[in-house]
Amino acid sequence: MINTIKKLLGIGPKVDYAQLVKNGAVIIDVRTKAEYQQGHIKGSTNVPLNNLSNHYSKLDKNKPIITCCASGMRSAQAKNILKANGYAEVYNGGGWLSLQHKIQ
Repeated sequence: MINTIKKLLGIGPKVDYAQLVKNGAVIIDVRTKAEYQQGHIKGSTNVPLNNLSNHYSKLDKNKPIITCCASGMRSAQAKNILKANGYAEVYNGGGWLSLQHKIQ
């Protein structure tokens, strides 16, 4: 049951997000524009979850992608959507504030 929940939320083995960023990973913040404007990770790109499908052509399928949002729920959905559309290396970074601390 726990593994099923983790899989649904996109939570897996421990990921070194700082190393991913150093290696060129792109951070996609899937919160709304208004949420993003209130604070975000420097260098991240705002692509609201409901507009994600409009941005496939702008995202490199060969680069690692880290998704984030407010709590980790929307970023888990974004991870699953991207994986279903051919993006091989996608990570759910969870909430942007905690991700920000992990990459510093």
